[in-house]
Amino acid sequence: DEATDPSISEENWECIQRFCDQVNADTEGPLFALRLLAHKIQSPQEGEALHALTVLETCVNNCGDRFHSEMAKFRFLNELIKVLSPKYYGIWSSEKVKSRVTELIFSWTVWFPQEVKIQDAYQMLKKQGIVKEDPKLPEDKILPPPSPRPQNSIFDTDEEKSKLLARLLKSSHPEDLRAANRLIQSVVKEEQEKSAQVSRRVNTISEVSENVRHMDELLENYRRHELSPADQETLQALFQRCEKLRPLLFRLASEAVADEEALAEILQANDKLSRALGQYRQVVASQ
Repeated sequence: DEATDPSISEENWECIQRFCDQVNADTEGPLFALRLLAHKIQSPQEGEALHALTVLETCVNNCGDRFHSEMAKFRFLNELIKVLSPKYYGIWSSEKVKSRVTELIFSWTVWFPQEVKIQDAYQMLKKQGIVKEDPKLPEDKILPPPSPRPQNSIFDTDEEKSKLLARLLKSSHPEDLRAANRLIQSVVKEEQEKSAQVSRRVNTISEVSENVRHMDELLENYRRHELSPADQETLQALFQRCEKLRPLLFRLASEAVADEEALAEILQANDKLSRALGQYRQVVASQ
């Protein structure tokens, strides 16, 4: 609270450093710190959000691999995306805050190329048009050193393809260079398809959460006999849309079987959806 106090114009570096020290001292420090920071970054007070972003940057620079690992999970990245997305807090977040958040995520794609989920999240923002172009990073920006062993593409995780590409690129034969070009293009296409999968998953889970929230509100009014005919039509339309989302979630789950975190998010969304559909049938369809 002291480090992000919106009534203070300048950064309280003593408090920020103490915060970093506490993160490093506690086994669960990175997890708890990022929960707290996400809440502050989403603050409607611009000063509080900007201070929280400075604290986040300082933690990235000072809190090591454990912090980087937690930071690179969709659990935290989604909280940053909400600040930018017009479906969530993007409608009232200040341009200055959104600009800093965009700059941060982009800088992480540069300095943490091995973190695939950061890359996927940023590409999703660009595909949705939320980020129009890559921000220009300030020349004096302090960033952690790049990873000595980046794994930012399939070439870095597939040893056979990596060796084949290296051999083809060293060759002086035109046909080998053409083969290298085809290999690169096929990998780029594969990575784009993977990014599209992430985008579909994030969008679908977001739609499920929003529809379930809206259905819960309308069902509560229905129980009180306070629902207008127009709202009753909206409720029925939501129910029909939610029924169509179920098979989509199953398809997403089959795509994400190798990603435990993504699969857990999909299953959680499916639980919410099943509960909302069950309540509709119990309250409305039964009558």
